[in-house]
Amino acid sequence: MRLTHASPSATTGAGSLAVTLVESAHAAVVEPGGSANAVVIWLHGLGADGYDFVPIVPQLALAPPLSVRFVFPHAPPRPVTLNGGMRMRAWYDLLGLNRSDAQDESGIRASAELLDGVIEAQIASGVPRGRIVLAGFSQGGAIALHTGLRQEEALAGIMALSAYLPLSAKAERELTVAARATPVLMCHGRHDPVLGFDLGTHSRDLLRSQGVRVEWHEYPMGHEVCAAEVSDISGWLRSRFA
Repeated sequence: MRLTHASPSATTGAGSLAVTLVESAHAAVVEPGGSANAVVIWLHGLGADGYDFVPIVPQLALAPPLSVRFVFPHAPPRPVTLNGGMRMRAWYDLLGLNRSDAQDESGIRASAELLDGVIEAQIASGVPRGRIVLAGFSQGGAIALHTGLRQEEALAGIMALSAYLPLSAKAERELTVAARATPVLMCHGRHDPVLGFDLGTHSRDLLRSQGVRVEWHEYPMGHEVCAAEVSDISGWLRSRFA
């Protein structure tokens, strides 16, 4: 999924809000006009980078008293088996797109450790864990689910767009008590040709069977984000940060 590429270190208006885009080697960060009182850490999909979802921030229209920092980390480049070994930004290697295919467990867990570090950095900046949402699209959504559902203390929420739960066979014994108290938003296109609709519904049903509170939305779309979904995301984020 790629929207548009934003210029680094730019200041722009989002309605009546002014936000600043700060770029580093590790992430693109959209800072609110005032001190942040909430954070969304949003992971991109395979082959993209942190800039991929920067343009969605003004569309979410999260106005005061919310003052949300958006952190868009860059995945490290690595060879991707499914793409013929081509090097690209990826949160883990992909060996296949079916539930029965082998998964890159070491890569998944390494990215989860990286994301844990991003969470801790935001807490150190003064934003409490209960005001942090993990989000992601496609492969990024898979890492958001995997990482968020293994936290020892509950986050504000987890958002997985066109994604699935990786290492699902190990979920039952690895999900924490905090995970079962963390609201999850899952959105998926009924015509997704990349990560099939059944991957999303299977993950949803598995999580619900483990007591996870999953809010599910589906749309007549492919592997993408649509306007109705952006509206639903905006409403869900408002409820998480109310």
